Amino acid sequence: MNSKSTPPLAINFIWHPDDHATYFQHISKFRQYLTRDIDRPFSRELNIPTFLYSSRSTNTVPSPLKIWAAKNLVFLFLSENTLISTNWNEYFEKIPSDFEIIPVALDETAFKHANAANLLNKNFVRAYSWPLSDYQEYFILMLSHEIYRLGFNEKKTIVKGKDASLKIFLSHAKADEKGVGLAIEIKNFIDNTSIQRFFDATDIAPCFNFDEEITANLKESTVIAIGSDKYSSRYWCQREILLAKEERRPIIFVNTLEHYEDRIFPAAVNIPNIHVSHDLNIRNKEILRILIATLLETIRFNYSKSLLDYYRIQGWIPENSVIFARPPEVNQIINLLKDRNESEQLEILNICYPEPPVYPEEIDWINHFESTSPTGEVLNKIQAATPLWSIFSEKHTTKKIGISISDYKEDQFETHNQHLDELKRLSQVLAGHLLARKHKLIYGGDLREDGFTQFILDEALIIQNRIMDNSIRVENHLAWPLFIDSKVKSFKAKYHGILHIEEYDAPKDVSPKKEVFLPPNCSENLYIWSRSLTNMRELSIKKSDLRIISSGKSSDYKGKMPGVLEEFIISMKMKKPIYLLGGFGGITKKIVTSIINKELAPELTEEWQIQNNAGYASLQELAKNRGFGADYIEVKNLIGSTNIEILTNNTGLTVPEYERLMITPFIDEAVHLILKGLTAISTSK
Repeated sequence: MNSKSTPPLAINFIWHPDDHATYFQHISKFRQYLTRDIDRPFSRELNIPTFLYSSRSTNTVPSPLKIWAAKNLVFLFLSENTLISTNWNEYFEKIPSDFEIIPVALDETAFKHANAANLLNKNFVRAYSWPLSDYQEYFILMLSHEIYRLGFNEKKTIVKGKDASLKIFLSHAKADEKGVGLAIEIKNFIDNTSIQRFFDATDIAPCFNFDEEITANLKESTVIAIGSDKYSSRYWCQREILLAKEERRPIIFVNTLEHYEDRIFPAAVNIPNIHVSHDLNIRNKEILRILIATLLETIRFNYSKSLLDYYRIQGWIPENSVIFARPPEVNQIINLLKDRNESEQLEILNICYPEPPVYPEEIDWINHFESTSPTGEVLNKIQAATPLWSIFSEKHTTKKIGISISDYKEDQFETHNQHLDELKRLSQVLAGHLLARKHKLIYGGDLREDGFTQFILDEALIIQNRIMDNSIRVENHLAWPLFIDSKVKSFKAKYHGILHIEEYDAPKDVSPKKEVFLPPNCSENLYIWSRSLTNMRELSIKKSDLRIISSGKSSDYKGKMPGVLEEFIISMKMKKPIYLLGGFGGITKKIVTSIINKELAPELTEEWQIQNNAGYASLQELAKNRGFGADYIEVKNLIGSTNIEILTNNTGLTVPEYERLMITPFIDEAVHLILKGLTAISTSK
C-alpha cells in the first residue's frame, strides 16, 4: 500500500449547537445523498466520506478537523450564534489551510465573519435567501454545486461566473410537445432564478449537423435526456446518447412518458432514471429534482473515476485496468478490443467499475469475446469487477469469523465525527463480502429491529440469492435470558434458512429459572446477566477462528464490562487473530489509541466505569465478592503489553497495513485490508 497516497475527497460539516435543532435535519438529508443508502445496499450511488463537527454545549467546541483526503472540503455553517461565540470563532481560525472552506450564511449576520483571516475573499452561500417552500431542495442543490465546483470542475481554471458552472446538454425530441416544454422550462428555470450562474444549459436542435462544434460541446457536458414518447425513435436523440456513452459522459434520463414507448433505446440504459410528474402545480420541485440528480450524477461519475485511480495507485486493482464510472457495456468493450495488437490480445483486459458489483448473469456476456489462437493460446480474456471483488479470487478455506460490532452513545459529533449509520454500512459491506466468499459469521448481538444482527441477516439474504447458495452461514449466539425473548421466535421465522441461533444457558454458579425472563433491574439480576454474557462470549469466541472488532459502547451495557472490550480481552487471551477497526469510534477507538499512544484511555479503567454507569459500583462489589468481578488490572496489563506487531501476528497483514486498519475511517479500505489478510491466512500452507 502506498502510504503517501490519500483518497480523493472528504467532506466536512461544522455547525453551532444552537443551530442544531433547525439545520441539522437539512445537513443530515444532504449527507444522505452523498453516502450509500443502507436500505438499498446494491444501489449505485455516491459514497463520499463525510465527517460531522458540532458539540452538545455552546461552551465546548468539537475536536479538531483531520486531513483524511487529497481534497478536504468544509461546509462552515455561520449565523448569529457563531458570530457571538468567541470560542467558536477561535475554533474556525484554527482550521488548517489544507481545508477548502465553503461558508454557508444561515442568516445575514453571518457576513460579519467575512473579515476572518481564513474567510477573506470567500463567496458565501446565501442559505437564508432560499425559498422556504423548496428549502431542502435548494440546500441539496446549492451545496452539491459547491462540491462539483471545488472538487470536480473539469475546466483547467476556475473563476467566478460561467467558467465554474456545470455545463448541461439538453437532449430531447422536438416532435414531442411535453419533452420540448420540459426542456424549455428547465432552461428558463436556470436562466431566471438565483442558480443561473451555476448552469450553462445548451439546447442542441436536431436539425444541426452533428459537427465538431456540437461534439466538443457534448464532450464537456452532463447530458439530460428527456425521454418522451417519441424520444427513442428519433435518430438525433440516439446519436446524442451514443456519443455521450462513447465519450463516457454523465447522463441522466428523465422519464416523461405520457402514454407508451414501443422500444427503449438500448444505449439509454445503465444510467440513472428519474420520473417526473406532469402536474404543473409542482413543476418547480420537479425541475429541482432533475437538477439535483444531474449534479449528483456528475459528482458520482467524476468521484468514481478519481477513487478508482486512487485504488490503482494503492495496488487494489491491476495497474493496467481500464476504469469505468458505470458497469461496462458491449459497445465499450468492442471499442477497446478493436485496437488491440496481437501481443495485447494475449493479455487479460482488466476492467474496473465502482462498487457494488452487478449480478454475474448481467455481465457474463463478456466471456463471449474470448477466443483461442491457432496455437491454442487464449485471446481477449476479459475480467470486469469492482475493487473489492477484483482481488483475492484464490480459493481459500472457510473461516468462522466472530463479529464484534455495536453502536455507542452519540455526543452530537463533539469527539467522534462520523454518523452512527456508518456502522450499519460497515456491517453490510463486511458481511456481504465475507458471506460471498463463503465464510461463516458469528455475531453475539441481541435481536433488535434495525439492529446489527438484522443488517447482517438482510445482507445474508441478498448474498444467498446472488451466489445461489442456500447454506446457512450466519450464527447468532444468544446468552440466557435473551434467547427466551418473544422476538427470537419472530427472527427465526423471518430468517428461516438464513440464520442459526445458538443458545447458551446461564453458567452453573447462578441458578435462575430458565423459562422466566429476568429483567436487569437490580444488582443481583445484573450479576446473573453479566455471568451469562461472559459465559456466552467465552464459548462463542472459542468456536471462532478469528475476530473482527469495531466500535462498541463505553457505558449503558449489561455485562461485567463493555461488551466489545470484554470480547477483545477474551480473544487476546485465547490468541485469536484480531482485526481491530478503531476508525469507527466507540470503545474500540479507545483500545486502539491506548495501544498506539501507550497510555490507557480513561474509559478502560474501573474508576471511569463507576463514574459513568449508574449501579456499576454495586455490581462490581457483588461480583468481586463472588470471584467474578471485572479485572481492570488485567485490562491495563494486557493492553499495556500489546503492540501492533503482536496484533499483526496471524492476520496476514504487514505491520503498516495493520496500523492503517486500526485508524482508517473508510469502510472500503477497512474491508479491503480484512479481505487481504483473510486471503493470506486462508491460502497459506
